[in-house]
Order: sequence, then structure tokens, then C-alpha cells
Amino acid sequence: MAEGAVSPELARVTSRWAVEGGHTIDGYRASGSYAGYESIRAALDLSPDQVSGMVKDATVLGRGGAGFPAGVKWGFCPPGVWPRYLVVNGDESEPGTYKDRILMERDPHQLIEGCLIAAYAIGAAQVFLYVRGEMAHAQERIAAALNEAYAAGLVGKNILGTDFSVDIVLHWGAGAYIVGEETALIESLEGNRGMPRLKPPFFPAAKGLYMAPTFVNNVETQANLPWLVAHGVDAYRSVGTEASPGTRLIALSGHVNTPGVFEVPQGTTTFRELFEAEHYGGGIRDGHELKMFIPGGASAPWFFPEQVDLPLEGRVVGGEGSMLGSGAVVVMDETTDAVRACLRVVRFFARESCGKCAPCREGTTWEEKILQRILDGHGRPSDIDLLLDVADNISPGPYPTAAHPGAGLEAVPFPPRQTTICPLGPSSVAPITSAIRRFRHEFEAKITKRDSIPVAAAPAQGDH
Repeated sequence: MAEGAVSPELARVTSRWAVEGGHTIDGYRASGSYAGYESIRAALDLSPDQVSGMVKDATVLGRGGAGFPAGVKWGFCPPGVWPRYLVVNGDESEPGTYKDRILMERDPHQLIEGCLIAAYAIGAAQVFLYVRGEMAHAQERIAAALNEAYAAGLVGKNILGTDFSVDIVLHWGAGAYIVGEETALIESLEGNRGMPRLKPPFFPAAKGLYMAPTFVNNVETQANLPWLVAHGVDAYRSVGTEASPGTRLIALSGHVNTPGVFEVPQGTTTFRELFEAEHYGGGIRDGHELKMFIPGGASAPWFFPEQVDLPLEGRVVGGEGSMLGSGAVVVMDETTDAVRACLRVVRFFARESCGKCAPCREGTTWEEKILQRILDGHGRPSDIDLLLDVADNISPGPYPTAAHPGAGLEAVPFPPRQTTICPLGPSSVAPITSAIRRFRHEFEAKITKRDSIPVAAAPAQGDH
């Protein structure tokens, strides 16, 4: 697996990945593209509003999925309401995504310093680092880094001799996909089952952890802050595009010669370059042709060869009907069975549904059972429309089913509509509509039983 693969002058959050001991406080201070913990020192010489303004002016986009500007999000806090909390979402569980885990393992002090900068900007007195339960190595690295930072007086009371104090708490999750959703994560932090809250009224910036204003940011988002403070807004915006400046981490997996995590310029790097360039994916494996790819984690609608020249820019990808999401790009070549790939993704969402919303709880299970039936050779001629009908009840279409015979899959709405509290249910619909849209013939080829299901006739009167 390749890691980093960006020119040294562009390396921002990956500059210490290849440094021996870069995860320690001494390594953090002595290596990389900026001096460790000098950014928080510089930030403390500014006002909180100036630091927030810097993040807003730089257009630091969230790297967790939605791509919402972090500085704008910080401005949603109701004025004069205290306490405030910062929650860092390290529950990286989207299939195909593994960039945050490596960030936490290779450069935990960068994450901690980013948390300090954000906490100072928003006025948070406590930070919670929520890390996925299975990421034991990341948890150990963060715990050790926190011990070092506390011992050095960089976390805790009167940081660097100022009146700024903040505690950072490491919290381990239990391995549930649903807590990647910010309100479900907050529920888990409070000791409850990880289930999403209704929005409104529970927008975290207003009513979050312990019903206090809370900002939930992604690990990579926080990791960008020390570099930004050290180099300034203009330097941050010198890479990428006007709407999507800076770099971002992409976890590339699937049928490429060199899968791995790569730091790429936003908005100017294309999917083709990501797949084929020697310093990135190195081409499709075994000389095969590209069949389809998932541009932003398992919950993103699929793309096809005609979209391979799109840039990795959120608004462009969104305009084509998908999303960059969590930065997970999964490549599938011509040998891939589209129906089986669809089932693999749908099964994940069916197993990870928290069960709070009936359309998701029941519908994802039905989707899995229908797809499994088709693959097992017991599919019915009506099963394709039945799949779309179930999808329509989870994420209203229109889809070309018996209920909507005139609809076309090219009209599938994005962002998806939903009958559920959170997007997990609609995420299961994305692979179904994507696969049927392009590969309906593969579904039909697996449905070999063309006759109706026989129903035993009632015995004639007098028969025994």
C-alpha cells in the first residue's frame, strides 16, 4: 500500500508519515513542513475571532463527508451560551476509507494541535476525541501523545503560560457505523445507544453534547489547522481551486496496481490521474478496463468511465450526481460482477442499521434478501422492480418501477431524499440505483426463472 505520494512542497498533513518517530512529541517538533506546537503559540497571539476568520477565509472544507466549510460551521454557535464542546469524529467506518486511521497513527500530535487551535477559536473548554473501537493502534498512539502533551504543558491548564485552558479526552467507540453520523456520535458519548437525533431541534451547534453547543469536526479537518496557522491563508489557498482550496487525503482501493492513501490537490486532480499516474494508483490492475468506481465511500452513487476526467472537487462531483464524501475511492474493473458488488455494499448497510427508523431497519434487510435471492439463482422477474420499489420507500425517487413506470434512473435525485432520520438508509439505495441504471442486463441474466411462482390449485370438492 502506498502512502503520501505527494511532492514535498505540497505535503501538508502527510509530511511526517515517513519520519522515524514522527508520532512522538520530539519528532513532531523537529520534522515536517512546520514546527510542531508553534502554530498554537501563534494562534494564542491572535484573538479567537481572528483564528476563526483565518479558517473561514481559507475555506477549510470538512473532510468527513459533507464538505461543509469549517469556519462557517463554527459561526453557527449561539452567542453567549456556555459551555461549548469540540468533538472530533475519528470513527472512520465508511467502507473503503482509512485515511483518518493513518493520520491518527502516524501524526497524533498534529491532530492534538489542531484540536487546541479549534478549541481556542470556538471557546471550547473540553475536547473529545472519539476513535473507532477497532483502531487499537490509533488509540494507543493518541493516548501516548496526549500524555506527552500534558506533561509538556501543551494541554490542560494555562497552556503556554496564557489563560487558555482545555482538556482533551480520548473516548473509544464500540465499532458501530452509525456513530459516524454526528448526532449518533453525541448520543454514544453520552452513554446511550448510538442512534441519530432529529434535526431540528438537535443541531449540534445549538443543542449537542449534554444539550450544549457542540462542534463535530473530522480528524483530517483538524489536522489541516496547524499548517494553515503556520503558513497563512494565501499559502493554503495557493493549491486547489477557488471553491476547493488546499489538499485532501484520498484512500484509493480496489482494482488498481498501487492502492493507498494519497494527499492530492483539491479540484485540479482528476480521477483519471488518480487511477493512472505512477505516483498514485499506477493504472488498472492486469491491464483491464475500468468498469465503474465509487467516488466517495460506499454511500456515494457510482461513477462510470465517462466520468473519469472529472476533477476531485465537491461541487463538480455533486453536479454529476455523486459526492466526494469521506475521500474513499473504490475502483472496479471489467471483471467485476455488478450484482455481487451491489450486494456487498447493501449487506454492509443492512447489518449496520441502528433500527430506529422503520424504512431503514426493514428496507435494507429486504434489499439484501432480494439481491441474495437473485445471486442464488432464485430471482423472480419482478425482483428488479421490487428492489427499486423498496428503494423508493427509503429514498423517494422517482424510479422506473411499476409505481412510476415513466420515470428514468437518470432522474434519480441527489442529494437523496429520505424517509429516515439519517442518511444510512438512502446510502443503501445508492448502489442499487447505480447498478440497475447501468447494468440492468446483468440482473436480468441472473434471473433464469421466467415463469410465475406456481400456486397449488385448491382441491376440487369431494377430492381427498
